[in-house]
Amino acid sequence: MLKRFVPLLFLFLSSVSLFGQDPQFTQFYANPLYLNPAFAGSVRCPRFVMNYRNQWPAIPGNFVTYSASYDQHFDALGGGIGVLVNNDQAGEGTLITTNVSGIYSYHLPVSRKFSIKAGFQATYSQRTLDWTRLTFGDQIDSRYGFIYNTKETFGPNNVSFVDFSVGVIGYSEKFFIGFAAHHLTQPDQSFLVPTSRLPMKLTGHMGAVINLGRKTRFNDPAKISPNILFQQQQDFRQINLGMYFQKSPFIAGLWYRNKDAFIILAGLQQGLFKFGYSYDVTISRLTNATAGAHEISFAMQLACKPVKKRFRTINCPSF
Repeated sequence: MLKRFVPLLFLFLSSVSLFGQDPQFTQFYANPLYLNPAFAGSVRCPRFVMNYRNQWPAIPGNFVTYSASYDQHFDALGGGIGVLVNNDQAGEGTLITTNVSGIYSYHLPVSRKFSIKAGFQATYSQRTLDWTRLTFGDQIDSRYGFIYNTKETFGPNNVSFVDFSVGVIGYSEKFFIGFAAHHLTQPDQSFLVPTSRLPMKLTGHMGAVINLGRKTRFNDPAKISPNILFQQQQDFRQINLGMYFQKSPFIAGLWYRNKDAFIILAGLQQGLFKFGYSYDVTISRLTNATAGAHEISFAMQLACKPVKKRFRTINCPSF
């Protein structure tokens, strides 16, 4: 009885957590369109990105999230466009959320050294709930466990809605700062209750890139990049402090997230391809139970025509 109840408890807690929060990726800049829609077209040439995250694999009802995106700058449009697809599975597939987004970001060169990008995102979302995989209190026998049929009334298996988000980034060659607001209209995502609004998520992020030497024709110096990222969604607040170190083709990173976890990251960039792996080391009371979180990112950056002088790419970490 106890062995069956514990996974159900974790599944319930996971469902509550997903109800109040968006899935998150700890390789923030390896999934730029998910972080801030203003990143669309930020590297000018075509970019394809894929991400995978498995959070708390040792706990029943863990979260598995997939993401894929494409973005590119177009001179004729005065900015970049992007497409972002996310799929999040909670409770071993009991609750599945799929989002498909279209993004446009406008590029404004303020001066020779400073530029601004402003992004707008429209998203179609669908949530699917498998009611047959849920158990209820009226199914429990005090002696034999879950043996009865439930009398609960099931709702629809699918709900869908349209969502909107915006973002802005200001940047130079050595510094960048951005802000994003997701779920501006706070759409209704409920299966049963009259209204269950998806809370607005606010994100602020900033960082710098510091060269540890002089750049020459034959040498790309090592770099460090201190960063800070803040997110708030309803009552949930999170502050991430981190540092990247890059010496081509390798990159390493270390982040601290509230009092919850340390994030260790390693990456490799070779030619058109970038690969990153990160592990969340849980330091909360769940340390021995969660097995942390594993995340993998892959990006392909294609070549394109020479950059115009008016366009400046965002010089921030890729992982």
